[in-house]
Amino acid sequence: MTSTLSTDSRLPAWRAVTPGSAHRNHLNNAGAGLMPSSVVDAMVDHIRLEEEIGGYEAADARADAIASTYDSVAALIGTAPRNVALMGNATHGFIQSISSFDFEPGDVIVTSRSDYTSYQIQFIALSQRLGVRIEHVPDLPDGGIDPNALREILRTTRCRLVHISWVPTHSGLVQDVEAVGAVCEEFGVPYLIDACQAAGQIPIDVSRLRCDYLSVTARKFLRGPRGIGFLYASDRALARGDHPLFVDMRGATWEAPDRYRIADSARRYEDWEFPYALVLGLGAAARYALEVGVATGGARASQLAADLRRRLNAIDGVRALDRGGNPCAIVTAEVRGRYAPDLVKALRERRINVAATLGWFGLLDLPDRGIESALRISPHYYNTEAEIDEAVGAITELAASVGK
Repeated sequence: MTSTLSTDSRLPAWRAVTPGSAHRNHLNNAGAGLMPSSVVDAMVDHIRLEEEIGGYEAADARADAIASTYDSVAALIGTAPRNVALMGNATHGFIQSISSFDFEPGDVIVTSRSDYTSYQIQFIALSQRLGVRIEHVPDLPDGGIDPNALREILRTTRCRLVHISWVPTHSGLVQDVEAVGAVCEEFGVPYLIDACQAAGQIPIDVSRLRCDYLSVTARKFLRGPRGIGFLYASDRALARGDHPLFVDMRGATWEAPDRYRIADSARRYEDWEFPYALVLGLGAAARYALEVGVATGGARASQLAADLRRRLNAIDGVRALDRGGNPCAIVTAEVRGRYAPDLVKALRERRINVAATLGWFGLLDLPDRGIESALRISPHYYNTEAEIDEAVGAITELAASVGK
C-alpha cells in the first residue's frame, strides 16, 4: 500500500536547498532537522571571517547581522526583540528561567506526566535539595493535561510555578498549552513552556499562550544548528525583576562592590560568551521558517505523520503509540519483539534516519502501557511521500523478521 498524499508544488524548491535530502531519508527531525543551505552558509561565512580577522573582531563586524537574529526570532514567536535571550539550548533556557525563583520548602511546582525527561529529573533534584513538592497533573482520558485538574491543584496548593512540555520528546502528543495559560493567569501563577519540539512545526504566538517563559532549541523542526537556542521572557517576568541565580556580566552591570544592576531586557538571561557562527545560523533558520511559513510546513509534516501512523498500525506486530486528539509530526511506534535501538541501527544501514524512545524517557506514561522501547519517526515538510513509502516498507520487513 502506497501513500495517497498529494505532493506540494514547493517541494522541489525545499529539497533543492536541503542537500542532505538527496542521499538520506531523514525522518529524525524531532532530533535534528536537516539544515537548509542558507543556515550552513551563514555559519561557514562567519567562521571564515573569524579565521581571517579574529573572533572578537568578526563579531564586531557582523554586529548588525547578529542583532537581526533577535528580530527574526521575535517575529517567529510574536514578540519584541527585547524579550528574546539567546541560549546554548532549551535546557539552558529552562535552568536560567527556573533559577529566577527563590523556592522554599513546601513550595509546589506543577508539571505534566509527559514533560521532558531532563526536566522531570531536575524537578526531583529541586525536591531533594530544597524541599519543593512536585505535582503531576492527571491526564484526560485520551491523553494530555486536564486543565480542570490543574485548576483544582492551583486552588489547593502553594504553587510557585507551572511547567509544561508542549510536545513531549517521547510521543506526538500536543498539549493544550493555551488552556493551561488561561488557568495560570486566573491564579496569577508563573508559567513556563518547553517549546523545543513545537518550534518550527506549530505556529507560536506567545501572547495567546500567556506564558512567562518559553524555551526553544534551534536544531529540531526549526532546522537550525545544534548548540544554540533561545528563551522568551515576558514583560511581566521582566517587570517582576526576575533574573537567573547566577547572573552573568552580560545580564548585569557591576555598579558598586556590593551591588549590581540587571539588564532591562531578556539579555539578563544570557552569558557573555557566544558561538556567534551558531547565532547567525539560528537567525538564518528563523528567517527560512518564516519564509516557508510554520503553518504551511507544519501542516504538511503533520499530514505525512498521520499517513505514516495509519500505515504503521496496519502492519502486523506494529502499533502507533501517540495519544491526544491531534498528534503532531512525531510518530512513536512499537515493533513487537524488537528493541528500538536495534531497529534504529538497521534502518540507518538502509539510509533511513529515525530515533529510539526508551521507556524511562516517559516514565509516567510509557511503562504503564507496557512499552519498553519504541521508534520515534518524525517527518518534516521537505520529506516526500516516497520516503514515507520506503520507511513503511523497511519497518514491515523488520517486523516480519522477528524470531527468524
